[in-house]
Order: sequence, then structure tokens, then C-alpha cells
Amino acid sequence: MLYPKVSILIPCLNEARYIESVLRDIESQTYSLRHLEVWVIDGGSTDGTRELVANFRTELIKITLLDNPDRFVPQAMNRGIRESQGAIIVRMDAHASYPPDYVEKLVAGLLKTGADNVGGVWITRPRNNSPKARAIAAVLTHPLGVGNALFRIGVDRPVEADTVPFGCYPRGVFDKYGYYDERLERNQDIELNKRIRAGGGKIFLLPEVHCTYFARDTFRDLWKNNFQNGRWVIRTAFLTGQLASLSLRHFVPLGFVLYLLGAILLSLAGWWWVWVPFLIYFILTGIAGLGIAIRARCFPMLPLSRIAFGALHLSYGLGSLWGIMELPMKKKVV
Repeated sequence: MLYPKVSILIPCLNEARYIESVLRDIESQTYSLRHLEVWVIDGGSTDGTRELVANFRTELIKITLLDNPDRFVPQAMNRGIRESQGAIIVRMDAHASYPPDYVEKLVAGLLKTGADNVGGVWITRPRNNSPKARAIAAVLTHPLGVGNALFRIGVDRPVEADTVPFGCYPRGVFDKYGYYDERLERNQDIELNKRIRAGGGKIFLLPEVHCTYFARDTFRDLWKNNFQNGRWVIRTAFLTGQLASLSLRHFVPLGFVLYLLGAILLSLAGWWWVWVPFLIYFILTGIAGLGIAIRARCFPMLPLSRIAFGALHLSYGLGSLWGIMELPMKKKVV
């Protein structure tokens, strides 16, 4: 196998809980370690992350700690791309774990397909073994929860996709299609991948590649995260000036919330039939929750899964509605 030089970029902020584990995962890679360089781009961590990176002892790979005074991911990625030397750029998240063959399979898939970006399946795991944490993780991999996000629900063969988690890019991609949009605190990967595809580029999801992401384990944290995700759906469309920077599935929760608001108003006028779609939704989440509980052999996960479905969809949709309401106060930055 050819071993092009690979630059692994890890944007992070206050990831002391996970950063050493990620670096150990990289140290265990089957890819030729002398052809790897690692850049940890830190946004000003105050929890000991920087010290852990600086004190990480290894003679197998070169690890460089780079400051990101702008704090956010797109600025971190763009600085890492410009500072690094690899012919291939691999983004890794500090909040995940990676098998030993992760980089090797990514690079092999990139070279085989000739794609502009490849990525693997995102396996969502609970942070602990409580029924609540397991229910949340299960909902985040269920089609009723995340729609047609292939990287979450999995594939059985290499397929072209609209986006993949993190990404493995030839360096030339950024010269051809542009760098990460630094206006976007979230959705920057999705927007970049949309831009690549709009320019005629190819993105492949590889079933043999996977990484593990640890889901939030409380309904409060699930709500907070997805409220911001929904808010940034609207902000991303506003700042980029086009709905095509995202996919239809990102706007479905907003439609769900608008339907609920309309149903409340219409039911006041006696139009009770407007609740039929919600009844169908209630039945579907019950069936899905029952399936989750049966597979896990844990009955408490049935009601917990239904709560997780509701929290996921409502928080995302309300976040999008909030994003619309705040638009008059926002100025579009070109």
C-alpha cells in the first residue's frame, strides 16, 4: 500500500475527559505512523486539555498543539489545513473513539474511489449503561429520529452521500472548492460537503470504516445540543444565502413544530381532526420505542425512548423557529 503523508486535525475545546484516549487511538493506528502528523487545534481550553496534550509522551508520531483564538471549529480546521504538510487531511473529533484501522481504511477508500471526501459510519454509543443514556443513543441511530442520515443508520456498500462525519480529503480539495466557512459555528462540514457536490465532486460513505461517538446522556443535554443544531440550520441557510447548503431532513423538525402550533390554534376552533397526524406520530414513536426496548431487553427504555424522540424533534424544531425569529436582529456577513 502507498503511504501518502496524512495530517490528522483535531479541533477541541475543554476535552480533558477524552483527548488522551483519542491520542492513544491514533498511536495505535495500523497506518504507517512515520507518515502521520497530528495537530490538536485548541480553542483556549481551561480544563487541563492543553496540559494533557503537551505532556502526552510518544516517540511514534509527531503531535503539535496549535492555538485557535477564534475558538470555533471552522477556524481551527482552516488554520490546521494551512499549517499542516500532509497530502491528505483527516479530521478527527475529540469526542469519539477510533479503531486501529481507521486511517488506513479511510486512505485506501479515498485512493480507490478517487473521491473528494470519504468517511465512515458513525456508531453512536451511550456514555454510561443507564436505560436513559441507552435510549438516547438508540434514538440517535433510528431512522425515525435522524431521518435518512446514512452515516448514522449505516450502509452495506460504498455509496455516494451528501455528507460524512469528520472527513478524509485530498489537500487539493480546499484549493478547488474553498476552505471551511468561518461564519458557521455549526454545520460547517455539511456546508463544505454540499459545496463539493455542487461543484461536481464526489463524497463516499464507506461501510467498512467506522468511529464511535458518545451521545449525550441526559434529556437536558440532548435538548440543549439539538436546540442549537436547529437554530444553526436557519443561520446556515441565512449566511450562505441558499437552502441547498443543507438537506431537507434538517428542516423537517421545524415543520413538525409549526404543525403543532397550528394544531393548537385550530383545535381551539373545534377542529379536533387536526390532531390525527400527531396521533400517528405518537403511535410510530411507540412502535419504535417498543422495538428499541425489545432489542435491548430493557422495558424502561420504551417510555424513555419516546421521551427522547420528542425531545430530539421538539428541541431541533424550536431551535429552528428561534433562528427564524432572531433573523431580523442578525446582519448577514459576506
